[in-house]
Amino acid sequence: MKSKRKNKKGKSLALFIVCVLLIGLVAYVCAFGTKVGGYVVKPFSKTINKGLDLQGGVSLVEEIQSNNVDQKTIDRTIELLSMRVNKLGVSETTVTREGQKRIRIEIPGKYDAKEVIESVGKTGELKFIGPDNQVILTGKDVKDATAYMNSEDNSPTVGLELNESGTKKFAEATKKFLGQPIAIYMDEEPLTKPVVNNVITSGKAVITGSKSMDEAKRQASIIKSGALPVVVKPVEVKTVGATLGSNALPLSVKAGVIGISLIFLFMILYYKVPGVIADIALVLYILLVLLTFTGIKATLTLSGIAGFLLTIGMAVDANILIFERIREELRNGKSIKSAVDSGFHRALSSILDSNITTIIAGVVLYELGSGAVKGFALTLMIGVILSMFTAVTVSRFLLKLAVEAGILSKLWHFGVKKEAN
Repeated sequence: MKSKRKNKKGKSLALFIVCVLLIGLVAYVCAFGTKVGGYVVKPFSKTINKGLDLQGGVSLVEEIQSNNVDQKTIDRTIELLSMRVNKLGVSETTVTREGQKRIRIEIPGKYDAKEVIESVGKTGELKFIGPDNQVILTGKDVKDATAYMNSEDNSPTVGLELNESGTKKFAEATKKFLGQPIAIYMDEEPLTKPVVNNVITSGKAVITGSKSMDEAKRQASIIKSGALPVVVKPVEVKTVGATLGSNALPLSVKAGVIGISLIFLFMILYYKVPGVIADIALVLYILLVLLTFTGIKATLTLSGIAGFLLTIGMAVDANILIFERIREELRNGKSIKSAVDSGFHRALSSILDSNITTIIAGVVLYELGSGAVKGFALTLMIGVILSMFTAVTVSRFLLKLAVEAGILSKLWHFGVKKEAN
């Protein structure tokens, strides 16, 4: 009997040590990265998308100038705006709906706000109009658009490749208007008015008159992505300097490390050995939150960091509830094993109630809030869900292993004094 108990104690101790070492190893890899053979594991600092307030960039809010827009139109507008932003050659951009008729575009890096507005916000309605004021071609007739330098006069030019129907219509128009000008407009603004010198059947056309190569590239990008189904207007433009953004992240991390360290210290000093176990579970919780952020490609912002730190406090609060219940059971004379089971059972309803109400609040904030509020709400919801998981499963599993291994075998291990008879 004693041999069996000793054997179980040894297995529990070994499993506890393996779990702690595994959590420590994952924490090290996630913090500093590593290389296994030809595979490189990047640290969190390299894999998590950072918001503008952490790295600088341009934030633009476009408002749809129409009262009656359906979901399909909004989705198409977001899709086209995303295409235009991506054609700027920027990675980690976000284009999201905000409220009923607004779309937020966030572009990290050093970009001129005016250039972004011109590249993204134009409706992009291309028209070729003949001398009779009839529309010959539109952007729907264009298969591809490319910006290049014209070798003849070294001027920026946009080359168009027409689709099958566009090629046919353009051939008929150039035959009809031979020797006459065909005007090319973008959003009702005249771009150029070339004279037709010969019939064009190749399905190729050019747009000249661009003031710079950048302007030609913007025009080609807009034409290629297609016209927006609705008119949009910029209602909010914000530029965050790269220096301000880069300074915000290390300061936020420093503040977070100090806060988390103080929490860890408090748990150890007040709850003794269970406090150490809670700290181990909290390390795993932090890793799970950051892994989730990386997995869903969420963007981390200052408000998101605030939400993250708040959820760490909530995770600690759950452990405090559990440990206080365990202490009560121990003071009532229960055995350590029985007190741990009862403590978790009694604390569960309180933990669920508080966390579910927080999740409901997070959903409301996410649905109705703007960019910064959404970032806070998303982090809050992810953190609360994972904090419940670590508190009621990981902490419980580690505590039970510690009890079975004899690590938690005395009342003073829980900070409980043995009452004198």
